[in-house]
Amino acid sequence: MSAVSYQGISDHVAYSYMVKHGRATWCGIKRGLDRGASCPKLKSYWHFHDCRYDKISRTCAEPEHIRRCPLPKFILRNGRLNQTAYSLFLFIRDVAEGDLIGWIDRQLQDGNHPVGLDGLARMRENLIEPLREVYGVSDKVLTMALSSILLGAPKRMSLWIEVGGSMIAIDTLVHNFLHRTGILRRFEAEHGYGAACYGPGGCAEIIQAVADRIDARQFNPAFPQPLPRFVQHAIWRYCNQNGLDVCNGNRIDDSKRCANSDCRMRPMCDRVALRRTSKNTPAQIT
Repeated sequence: MSAVSYQGISDHVAYSYMVKHGRATWCGIKRGLDRGASCPKLKSYWHFHDCRYDKISRTCAEPEHIRRCPLPKFILRNGRLNQTAYSLFLFIRDVAEGDLIGWIDRQLQDGNHPVGLDGLARMRENLIEPLREVYGVSDKVLTMALSSILLGAPKRMSLWIEVGGSMIAIDTLVHNFLHRTGILRRFEAEHGYGAACYGPGGCAEIIQAVADRIDARQFNPAFPQPLPRFVQHAIWRYCNQNGLDVCNGNRIDDSKRCANSDCRMRPMCDRVALRRTSKNTPAQIT
C-alpha cells in the first residue's frame, strides 16, 4: 500500500501524508471486517467491485451500509486508496489464500515452464496479470512494488531475484529523461508517456537494451546480470527531487532547452525541450 500511494502526486507529498496520517494495515483491515461489515461488497474479493467510495462527499455505491462500513476508517489521501487497500487485502485473503509469498512462488514456478528465452516475460506476466484486477493499481505501481519484494528475497530464492531485477517501472521522470536527453529521438521512438512506454521500441525496451550492456556486478557482486531495474532506478534517482534532483521540471524550464551547464550528462545530452510550442498550438507535455 505504501508503493501504491506514490502515484498521482509527488513522492514527498505522498510520504509526508503517510507519516502524518498512517497507512492501511493488514491487521487494521482484518479487525474491521471481523467486527462485522454489512456491506455485500465486502463479502469477498469477487464481490468487491464498483464500491465508489468518495472521501470528500463520504458517499459510496451502498449508502445504507456506509455508517457501519470499516473501509473509510483509514485516513488515506483519497477514497481510491481506501478502495485499493481493501481490494488488495481481499485478493491476498481469497485468491492467494492468505499466503502472498506462497502465491508468488507458485506463479513464478508456473511461468517458468517450459524453460525458455521468454521465461522472464512469462513469469512477470504471471504475477502482474492477476493483480491488475486489484482496484486502483497500474502496471507501473505493480512493477515497483513487486520488484522491491522480489529483490529483497534471500539468495537461495534466485528466481525471485532474477524476475525482480528484470522488472522496469517507467514513471514520468524516467520517460522525460529519455526525451530530454534525445535518446527517444535517436531511436526513432518518440511517444507520449503512458502505455507506449512499455510497447515495442518504448522506454522499457530501451532500458533493457542498455542493461544488457552494463555488468551490474561491478557495482555490487551480489547483483544479477543483467539488472534492468538497477538502470531504471539509477535514472530515477538522478532526476528525483529526493535523489540527486538534477533532471526534472523543478530544475528545467520545460519550454526551453536545458541550461544546466553543470550536469554530468551535458556532453552527451541533446537537451530537447520537453514542451513543444507554436503560434497555433498550445504547449503540451510529451
